[in-house]
Amino acid sequence: MALVKYGGGIVQMSGSMSGNTFARMRFGNYVRARTKPVNPRSSRQMGARVAVMMLAEQWRESPMDDTIRAAWETYAQSVSWLNKLGESVKLTGFNMFIRANAAILRVGGTLVTAGPTDLGLPAGDPAFAASAASAATQDMTITFDDTLVWCDEDGGYLSIDMGEPQNPTRNFFGGPWRHWNSIDGDSVTPPTTPEAAFGSPPYTLVEGQKVWVRAKIIREDGRVSTPFECDPVTVGA
Repeated sequence: MALVKYGGGIVQMSGSMSGNTFARMRFGNYVRARTKPVNPRSSRQMGARVAVMMLAEQWRESPMDDTIRAAWETYAQSVSWLNKLGESVKLTGFNMFIRANAAILRVGGTLVTAGPTDLGLPAGDPAFAASAASAATQDMTITFDDTLVWCDEDGGYLSIDMGEPQNPTRNFFGGPWRHWNSIDGDSVTPPTTPEAAFGSPPYTLVEGQKVWVRAKIIREDGRVSTPFECDPVTVGA
């Protein structure tokens, strides 16, 4: 369904209606024919769907109760989001519970049922950067601020995604993204920066291609930051 904003006529529209898709890019609004994407039914896609289904069921199951669900509602109402038209909206507690725990399960963490009492999202990491991408070794170096609180939390993570590699002439990227790996917090031996030889990427690195990397900070109480990106990296030999 398309989301429409009315003024002296329609001043903004986003979504699909009657075979047309309405969207906006940096040069302005545009309309294109609606296309139905092919369902790849990949193991990654199926795993994500199963996780969301499980979390939707968990919302109604023990140890969840009305008090815990109300705590998630309170947390959700404290956080503003932007919809497709750039307007500030609120998610539901159910939405926020699934958003948080889907990210936690993706990095191998433990389900968080209690609603966060700190009513705000974690801040991003201005020091986050990727470098030394190598086609030969199929890895790169990740730099981050190792003084941030998540580093000292056993349930804290820096969850990292990698974008599909692009031609070196590309200057903008909006997806697709795949989860790559995570750097885990530790209350005894916190991680230190940089994290070299980060591990096999979800896409093959080819010399000369340009790669975008983004991350989210996950706190032990279940709060997950919005994604933040670093400058793209050109893959070396």
